[in-house]
Amino acid sequence: MRERTEVLIIGGGVNGCALAYYLAERGVDVTLVEKEYIACGSSGRNAGGIRQQWSTRENVRLAMGSVKIFERLDEELGCETDYRQGGYLILAHTEEEVKQFKRNVSMQRSEGLEVEYLEQDEINDIVPELNVEGIGAIGATWCPTDGHADPIKVTIGYAEAAVKKGAQIYKYTEVLGFRVEDNEIVEVKTSRGSIRADYIVNAAGAYSKEIAKLLGVQLPNKPYRHEILITEPVKPFFTPMIISFHDNFYFRQTPEGQIIGGWGNPKEEPGYNYESSLTFAKNMARLLTRYMPKLRHINILRQWAGLYDVTPDARPILGPVETVRNFIQMNGFSGHGFMVAPMTATLMAQLIMGEKTSLPIKNLSLERFKGKVTKEVSVVG
Repeated sequence: MRERTEVLIIGGGVNGCALAYYLAERGVDVTLVEKEYIACGSSGRNAGGIRQQWSTRENVRLAMGSVKIFERLDEELGCETDYRQGGYLILAHTEEEVKQFKRNVSMQRSEGLEVEYLEQDEINDIVPELNVEGIGAIGATWCPTDGHADPIKVTIGYAEAAVKKGAQIYKYTEVLGFRVEDNEIVEVKTSRGSIRADYIVNAAGAYSKEIAKLLGVQLPNKPYRHEILITEPVKPFFTPMIISFHDNFYFRQTPEGQIIGGWGNPKEEPGYNYESSLTFAKNMARLLTRYMPKLRHINILRQWAGLYDVTPDARPILGPVETVRNFIQMNGFSGHGFMVAPMTATLMAQLIMGEKTSLPIKNLSLERFKGKVTKEVSVVG
């Protein structure tokens, strides 16, 4: 293992690999370490949704910026990411949700997002097969430029492009500890030896809290299991991702015809749990057949679990911390790290290079938790 680098990134998920690429592209000597293999964690276990409809400006801006990058990413990285803009249809089931969604749309439009609020009788114009009355949907929001991509292809695409630009990636390399002098990391100890770096980026996803603990830095992040399934293919008949915060689930159809979706168990306790459950399969089957009765006889092919790295306000933690000057945070994405990775990585590269960031990130620093925070409410747990 090399002994010196300018920037050391901990974590081989989509955010870490994207940052490695954008730094290497700028000529930075960058090294990434991953304790297993690229995209082994949450980046390789999610449904690939890319959504710009959020309740906080920071998340909307990160997502909109990422969509602009996703639109040209295949050409930039020289790979196929399966990026498609099939839209997102987000359903409202209560009057309180209707009020929140209308506020969201007003704010999102002020940011330049192409989005609209739909009344109940307009929902089937987007997805005719949706059982609108049967599921109690009374309204919805619709953004046609939302979409999806293959998260594994995107992550590996960034990693391979980073290496071509000169980045070093060490797989199966675990961070074991740090040596700190004068509130600055001077050495990172790994299972392959020690390495020095000017900046150390904590992009370890659900394990970021454990990495920070090694330095005495307390992150409020908590890991939560989230389960997903995929079915056998049927003839394609809808393209949007359909979401219900009320029922805490989402689903879409792949171009090949499979139904992929996830459900968040409100009783889930935090922890590093990757097991699949019968409870999940039963609830997904019940919800899918309620939302689209024509799926009643479709077979589930497989199910799996990943981890959400959840912060108290469901917004990421970005930037340095007060107690360790060169320890940069890039974590806490709360289940939406993939969809904002391109813009987030761009901003973090700008920060490390000493440039003015193209979007403000002060409100996303760890220090925000010392005061009152604005919670992102447009989430599936």
